[in-house]
Amino acid sequence: MPNKQVTLIAKITAKPGKEDQVKKELLAVIDPTRSEAGCISYNLHQDADNNAVFMFYENWSSKEILEQHLQTPHLQGLLAKADELFAEPLEVKFYEILA
Repeated sequence: MPNKQVTLIAKITAKPGKEDQVKKELLAVIDPTRSEAGCISYNLHQDADNNAVFMFYENWSSKEILEQHLQTPHLQGLLAKADELFAEPLEVKFYEILA
């Protein structure tokens, strides 16, 4: 079975007072991630009504490539700061493209 493109949506909520620091940390992983093989798109969004809430919308060439991304030093470094910066656990949803 051929590898299917996969989409990931990750919601991050900053702890009160940590919004700017979280934004800076999230922006820092964009360039290295976009240069990874198999990264189709990697876009960061901020909630228009709540500046503590961020969302990554990502498209990857396959689940295997996405799993490799999850192990990269830049992403692991961000996740290591989660307890300090994030108000709640990451909310992650995976989708497969249909059409």
